[in-house]
Amino acid sequence: METKFYSIKNTGVMKGFKLFISVFCFLFVWTPLLGQDLEPRAITNLPVGTNFLLGSYAYTSGNILLDPSLPIDGLDARLNSFVFAYIRSIKFFGQSAKIDAVLPYVFGDWNGEVVGLPDRFSQDGFGDLRIRLSFNFLNSPAMSVKEFANYKPNAVSGFSVQVIIPTGKYNPNELVNLGSNRFAFKPQWGFAKSLDQWNIETYASIWLFTNNNNYVNGNKLGQKPLYTFKFHLIRDLPNNMWISANIGYGIGGRVIVNDIDRDSKISAMRFGLHYAIPFNQHAFKIGYVSGIRFERGSDFDALTLTYQYRWNKSAKQLKN
Repeated sequence: METKFYSIKNTGVMKGFKLFISVFCFLFVWTPLLGQDLEPRAITNLPVGTNFLLGSYAYTSGNILLDPSLPIDGLDARLNSFVFAYIRSIKFFGQSAKIDAVLPYVFGDWNGEVVGLPDRFSQDGFGDLRIRLSFNFLNSPAMSVKEFANYKPNAVSGFSVQVIIPTGKYNPNELVNLGSNRFAFKPQWGFAKSLDQWNIETYASIWLFTNNNNYVNGNKLGQKPLYTFKFHLIRDLPNNMWISANIGYGIGGRVIVNDIDRDSKISAMRFGLHYAIPFNQHAFKIGYVSGIRFERGSDFDALTLTYQYRWNKSAKQLKN
């Protein structure tokens, strides 16, 4: 599938509109990806040497409602995303830790009613690669499969650092890109507490961004830190199944173009539900995420389907 882009006149006015719209297209594409990824159990302990392969599909629809004083009626998108991930548990200074790599592939269409600008365009390709190191430091010793069988955590706390590497598809002449052409870093602290068959998780993180020095006709894009907070309430069910309710809030992330702040402060909330069905070394997960924005950011709804395969050479079967 080729990228389709409907040309516009190369005038100063059109360039200004193109730059303005690209800022909000940027927020539309990246807010759901960077703002709150509402996946629960990120802080769960695992026996050392456990491996996971994941494949996930997500259908996302959403829009941006821009300033009504501008000659722009809005943007609307229908996106299909495939995410491939590998996770491995390791020993880190005697504590339980994980490393993971995530690579998304996205294709979809955007529609917008903008004076003098394209009203429809599409993209397909790989997004940016994400790599993360997570380690727990409270009640989380590194354990073998045999030791883990008797492990009953009460409270767990941990820290992670995720890096987004600009490997995704990027064209500085287009409004919407799947790659960001810059690095991003996310330090995150998490805490989990078990209460019988209930589990509570909380996370606080900050996104830090480098500059994109080749942004729409050679402009420079910067972005201030984006702060995110997440809360998960998880209920254990029979046969190792579980269900969770999730909420996340992101604030900040104001875009700076050529050292000038734009009216683009993100303030958005996400709500989600996840249901997991494990059996033997396999698991299926179904998720739904919906969001609202209070200032800038994206309104979108997403449905996700995930398949997970798990193995550990030291055990024939682990409990999910």
